[in-house]
Amino acid sequence: MNSNIEIRHLRYFIAVAEELHFGRAAQRLHLAQPPLSQQIRKLEDLLGHALFLRTSRAVKLTSAGEVLLDRARNTLKKVSEDLEDVRSVGRGEVGSLKVGFIGSAMLTALPGILGSYRRQYPKVDLQLREFHSAGAIRALQDGSLDVGFLRDGGPAEGLEVETLLSEPFLAALPARHPLAKRKTFSAALLRDEPFVLFSPTFGRRAYEKTASLCEEHGFRPRIVQEAPQWLTILRLVGAGLGVTIAPACAEQIAMGDVVCRKLRSAVRSDVELAYRVGQDRALVRTFCELARENLRRGLSVRQRPLIR
Repeated sequence: MNSNIEIRHLRYFIAVAEELHFGRAAQRLHLAQPPLSQQIRKLEDLLGHALFLRTSRAVKLTSAGEVLLDRARNTLKKVSEDLEDVRSVGRGEVGSLKVGFIGSAMLTALPGILGSYRRQYPKVDLQLREFHSAGAIRALQDGSLDVGFLRDGGPAEGLEVETLLSEPFLAALPARHPLAKRKTFSAALLRDEPFVLFSPTFGRRAYEKTASLCEEHGFRPRIVQEAPQWLTILRLVGAGLGVTIAPACAEQIAMGDVVCRKLRSAVRSDVELAYRVGQDRALVRTFCELARENLRRGLSVRQRPLIR
């Protein structure tokens, strides 16, 4: 098609072709009839062929006009679809989004947020992957992830890290442990206990924050067994291998052989949202806004007030 032909020429042509009347087409387009007639003449000149047979009584399409009508409709439909695709990208409604999360975030409102996001943005290819905090930070820094949910990750080079929610720590004990009879106590009473805990390589800051509850009372936890997940840690506690200090959300997966008790401390565990500095993709912005709005409302289903 001639490069001088514009989208408006096609719109004008379609209106006349569908109305087969220049006056009605002009009204439909909110134009005066003479300028419309001039534009149709210009289109015919650019194509080098008549598009309409005009008589004093009627307007009819020529063979060339009939072909152009079908093509013009398809062209405008394609242009409209392409522009809507562009708008969808700008609104963060299509594309690929890679999200990493630490396992304990699954004990907060995060699963519901992910489900809600999928329903609201079905055209987004949402790719989820579980990490420990240190691994998620590295993946964000090297571009393998777009967004990450960390546990006490703290500041990291090249990343924006913002706290979405904080929760207290608790002590997890074997059900028959003497301290299980108390509702709350100080970490000082755990001084001589063996500990089951995650490795500091999974998140140095998270590890040190946990240890700080003991350091407040002049000792470091004596680790006798490391494990990668809170479910594993709590099962080992239930088996009598030791005690642990965990974020409050971990109580949700404690079974009958484990009791969880409040610790008297101002130290809290943070779930954080992380993404690269300068990130300007609408897809990322939209996801982060949804996460902020929902995760800051509460920690978990169990910790929300019951509906009576």
